[in-house]
Amino acid sequence: MPSQRPALPQSAFDWLIGDRPEPGLAVGAASLTPARHLVRSGSLTLVDRGPRRLAAAAHRHPGLTTVAGAPDALPFASCSFGQVVVAELLHTLPPRLSLAEFARVLRVGGTLAVLQTVRDDSVPWVRRLAAILRQLDPTAMTSDESATGAALAESRYFPTVQQRRFRLWVPATKPELLAMVERLPAISSAEPTDRLDVLSAVGALYDGSARAPEPLLLPYSVVCWRAVVDHTQLTAPIELPQDGLRISI
Repeated sequence: MPSQRPALPQSAFDWLIGDRPEPGLAVGAASLTPARHLVRSGSLTLVDRGPRRLAAAAHRHPGLTTVAGAPDALPFASCSFGQVVVAELLHTLPPRLSLAEFARVLRVGGTLAVLQTVRDDSVPWVRRLAAILRQLDPTAMTSDESATGAALAESRYFPTVQQRRFRLWVPATKPELLAMVERLPAISSAEPTDRLDVLSAVGALYDGSARAPEPLLLPYSVVCWRAVVDHTQLTAPIELPQDGLRISI
């Protein structure tokens, strides 16, 4: 529901961080922030489909290499990176093609770090909020990391995948929560009476759940996966020429 992705907990970075000073690749603009924490040494490259997002990232981060390209057809030579970071994106991609490309551009022993932020509905007031929103949008506040986990589990290029889940709390004042709700497409496009009824119910829920003056805390789970690439499953063997590493597919 937040308009921007919440910051990740330090414990997630500590678990995912690579220990080799090698170049890193952030796949998609959403991956740039975690990649800048994870790739602490070596160069960092951002690949994204959107020229405007690339230009904005290059302006904010001098020294960042930006390249226009698709995750399932990466415009890089094989074995170019020591780490590939993919945040909030893998579940939207063609998994076989994308994971094959991530494996191709990783160096021997390189790692893939995948992150996905999902809502945590274990808190009672969050479940009540979901019930209110689903009066107008049956899909409201639904999120699932199973597609990402399944794609990684089925990939022959990353045979051993580790997974960890980290709790994240994001504070929200009453105006912020109401603004978040009002931005939801099903709410903003609803009939005025229906929209006001939902916003009134959300406001009453906030008043009954918050302990003034403290804001409510929205709970999330940051699901992280890490895996070391296995090049033996690519369609052609790796060759080790005298002038460097070559991999053909």
